[in-house]
Amino acid sequence: MPKIASKAHSMPASPIRKLVPYAEQAKKDGKKVHHLNIGQPDIETPQVVLDKMKNLDLKVVEYSHSAGFQSYREGLSDYYKNFGINLNPNNEIMITTGGSEALIFAFQTCLEPGDELIVPEPFYANYNGFGVTAGVNVVPVTAKIEDGFALPPISEFEKLITPKTKGILICNPGNPTGYLYSKRRIRNTARYCKKT
Repeated sequence: MPKIASKAHSMPASPIRKLVPYAEQAKKDGKKVHHLNIGQPDIETPQVVLDKMKNLDLKVVEYSHSAGFQSYREGLSDYYKNFGINLNPNNEIMITTGGSEALIFAFQTCLEPGDELIVPEPFYANYNGFGVTAGVNVVPVTAKIEDGFALPPISEFEKLITPKTKGILICNPGNPTGYLYSKRRIRNTARYCKKT
């Protein structure tokens, strides 16, 4: 009989998924549930999108290029040029099926097992699971509610840096807080990372 790998046993359960049975039971009990556990859209899908989906004239739904459709990658490259960021659509942009897949790829390709990654907390709960998958230690730096969950000052990051620190992960706007970090704070953090 096949056995589950030790890595799978050490994988933390997603708090998002752990909340679902409680929410379902509360609904059955007639309680109003406000779902804050998953980023489900709360706006109607535009009619033009629904019409396009209903009227697709496809005989076969085929796989895209492994890096994503060329036209989409070129569109993203053009978009980022508006912000002074030049990315080659042929070898500097890869399309993924979502942010989680992109982050797992980044953890696996940019970090070695045993490395440390500093992340402002509260953070997307699955970062811990991605860390286990890659053998990376996620080190939280606390963003305080008193500051509206603003990005902590560089001095707070400095307290956590060790020889094993290999990166800082910043999601902007913050997930789950929704806080939009200021350009100044992001640039200061980027400058600090480049000199360290």
